[in-house]
Amino acid sequence: MSQPESIHAALEPTTDGSGVNLRIKVVPGASRDKVVGMLGDRLKVAVSAPPEAGKANKAVCKLLSSVLGVPPRDVTVTAGHTQPAKTLMVTGISVEQAAQRLASKMVK
Repeated sequence: MSQPESIHAALEPTTDGSGVNLRIKVVPGASRDKVVGMLGDRLKVAVSAPPEAGKANKAVCKLLSSVLGVPPRDVTVTAGHTQPAKTLMVTGISVEQAAQRLASKMVK
């Protein structure tokens, strides 16, 4: 299975068609912010921010808005606010666009 196809396991269109829901696994306290790769059916994302007071959530949203090419306001945590496994909603992007952009930014 190619990388973009495996990324599709973590992506699904939103019910209203305005964007995508992205399932991720966050690793806070990393040495740097990066999209690591797939971990099961979730995208593994590492951020340097600590898992306290929403700092890691903010760092994840900022990183993914940059990677996906959407404004930070278009990336929100919709589930798992206090857990490593989270679901994000990203508006203004299609599943195909998200898969291609994420694949290009994964750590090789």
